[in-house]
Amino acid sequence: MPFIRFSAILLSLLLLSLTSCQSLPPTATLVPSATPLTTTTPFFQPTATRTPSATPAATTTLTATATPTPAYPAYNGPPLNRAQIGVQIYLHREDVTRLIQQLQELDVGWVKVQVSWKLHEPAPSQYDAAWFAELDALVAAAHTNNITILLSVSKAPEWSRPTTELDGPPLDNAHFRQFMQALAQRYAGRVGGYELWNEPNLQREWAGLPLDAAAFVTLIQAGAEGVRAADPLALIISGAPAVTGINDGVAAIDDRRYFRAMLAAGVGQIADGLGVHPYGWANPPDSTVSQPDAAATSHNDHPSFFFQDTLREYGAMLAEFGFEEKQLWVTEFGWGSFERMGVSPPPEATFMADVSEWQQAVYLQRALELAHSWSWVGPMFIWNLNFAPGIGPEFSESGYSLLRSDGSRRPAYFALAATPKR
Repeated sequence: MPFIRFSAILLSLLLLSLTSCQSLPPTATLVPSATPLTTTTPFFQPTATRTPSATPAATTTLTATATPTPAYPAYNGPPLNRAQIGVQIYLHREDVTRLIQQLQELDVGWVKVQVSWKLHEPAPSQYDAAWFAELDALVAAAHTNNITILLSVSKAPEWSRPTTELDGPPLDNAHFRQFMQALAQRYAGRVGGYELWNEPNLQREWAGLPLDAAAFVTLIQAGAEGVRAADPLALIISGAPAVTGINDGVAAIDDRRYFRAMLAAGVGQIADGLGVHPYGWANPPDSTVSQPDAAATSHNDHPSFFFQDTLREYGAMLAEFGFEEKQLWVTEFGWGSFERMGVSPPPEATFMADVSEWQQAVYLQRALELAHSWSWVGPMFIWNLNFAPGIGPEFSESGYSLLRSDGSRRPAYFALAATPKR
């Protein structure tokens, strides 16, 4: 996601992992559903009705019927491809059965989950049973219910790194190869793809070593070798650079510059798809840096802040390097809003104050429609479903959620569920 994630979340998850000797509660067995489950909340509020009396009095005054308030914006575009739409979920002590029900309500073909390598392998070749138990349950349930999983793996364990500060890669890529092979062997035939790393152009995701796209491609190569040794049919997706507008070479390298260097280093010959994170900040999906929209009062002066600019420029680079047969995999995108969250956006995400819940839904629908018309764009994963109820409303991640912190559905949830799909 944009350069605003908090290490506090990861610290809390690391502390919780110390209890790994205990098994998680068993998850109920799911039965495949022929059709998406019916939502318990209607998409529209019911219209008020008036019951006529048997003998109306002469002085009876008719009252106009109340106009129903829509729960989501209408979608007038062509049907979307369910197999090209996914959503990322927060998975930590969650009700897996309920998660699958929500994914069926949304009628998406994919679900993405982040796998923190350091939590799953806290010591060399020692795997944490509790962290794997919940992931096992999700993989089994999604596979049974015809939802394809993308596992996004990053964050090397401290024992493999030159520093314990922030997150970053291992010193020896062989450790990553070994972990990816073990993971792919565990889920062979039940996981559709693996995204190798996350936003490597940021210091907080590549701490301990200099930011270096060529070194990142070498890490991807090792991870891909591990996956393909255990599950040759699983797809390999390269980790996506973050869009930040920063290019100081220390905190971050500009995403365009970094992506170009990845292509020059041969990532297109390794990965089946190229991961990208085309966030729009508060800019509508149709706006561009050359034609900004007045709706966004900040983060509107750099192409990295625009959904359409990012995807078009990345697509042009694919063609430039001769990888027209490859597609961009949008492994994160979305618009954050703190309307009805009960708190203001955190300081680093004040741009979310420019986006209402209704606009969040409209922008999401339009972004999906646009990208579905571009041949160089593949599956798109909405960030995110349930971080708000999972971690609380104080964090910027929660602004992007399709659910509010109390678990209620936002207009974007209803909009995605109601959008026609084929």
